[in-house]
Amino acid sequence: MLTVKSELMDEAAVRRSLARMSHEIIEKNKGAEGLCLVGIRRRGVPLAHILAENIERYEGVAVPVGSVDVTLYRDDLTETADLPRAKGIEIPADVRTHTVILVDDVIYTGRTARAAIEAVFSAGRPAVLQLAALIDRGHRELPIRPDFVGKNIPTSRDEIVSVLTDEIDGRTAVRILQRRED
Repeated sequence: MLTVKSELMDEAAVRRSLARMSHEIIEKNKGAEGLCLVGIRRRGVPLAHILAENIERYEGVAVPVGSVDVTLYRDDLTETADLPRAKGIEIPADVRTHTVILVDDVIYTGRTARAAIEAVFSAGRPAVLQLAALIDRGHRELPIRPDFVGKNIPTSRDEIVSVLTDEIDGRTAVRILQRRED
């Protein structure tokens, strides 16, 4: 059973982190021209939309937002190893001419990010590929590091970082959940 150990960020704190990340994306890319955000389903998608709204507000440039479902691109799901690759990728721009920024809620082992990278490459080789994560909780198993991070949160492997979004959960927050033995 899971119990809420603590709430790390309320809606205002999440929005502030996303605003800062938006500015960092603009700064690193010398503006917003040629950007395309791709949210990793599920909660990366609404976060990508918020980043795009922020970038448009700050720069006056509408940034296209797509999504990717990495389920069948995961390397740790052996039961799907013999299945054909999913077509669960929607990118509203030509990746070959854009800086594609993958957006995820939490980066942990790096396996989801690796799967998302593989999915994007199935649509073509991006001009540039970057990674943004609202939360970096550590414990990487692969040499993958996000370019943009909202908050670094040291965790134990027994804890779960849960990002809530209005669109999916009816509220926005970041919580740490703890497994509890009954």
